[in-house]
Amino acid sequence: MSLGKAMIHARKQKAIAKAAALAADHPVGTYNVQPTHILQMPVLVLNASYEPINICGARRALVLVLKGIARTEEEHGLMLHAQRSHVPMPSVIRLLEYRRIPHQTRALSRKNILLRDRNTCQYCGDTLPPSELTLDHVIPRSRGGNSTWENLVACCHGCNRHKGNRMLNEIDDMILLREPRPFSLHTSRQIMRMLGRSDDRWRKYLFY
Repeated sequence: MSLGKAMIHARKQKAIAKAAALAADHPVGTYNVQPTHILQMPVLVLNASYEPINICGARRALVLVLKGIARTEEEHGLMLHAQRSHVPMPSVIRLLEYRRIPHQTRALSRKNILLRDRNTCQYCGDTLPPSELTLDHVIPRSRGGNSTWENLVACCHGCNRHKGNRMLNEIDDMILLREPRPFSLHTSRQIMRMLGRSDDRWRKYLFY
């Protein structure tokens, strides 16, 4: 195992151990927190007013429920087994106290750019798996472009090669499908709806 993979594995094991330790203090017993992928499943987070405000991993959702910060509104149908009992995995949780949500921002990352652009090349319009997409600087870095929300877009490899380090006004057959913008509440809602299509339990909270 390479050093990088070993470090990632160690971080995952540390996170699992932390969740297990918290669960061990809870009166229902000590939980078996494996397999790891179950704890990484997306969970919809609602404010106390039932307004959707975020998506978190199942491990984080369980911690919030165990601490009494949130309650499970919808169950996923899977069970997290314990030594003497079991806990249903949440699909939707709701905060017990209303939280005022400030203007939402997200870290600038490849994952979030692809989410914003819905895994769609912003030049040709092809929707592809994340592994078949890259990021393109609308104004190339070699021409003074920065790595910002407004200058990065999802791009297929073919369009990326065709554009190269040219400006769009230097290319006759390439235009942007939409102007790239930072994350907003509207963008977050769109992503929640996109992810919610795979879980019917989310629908009544998102599609209104």
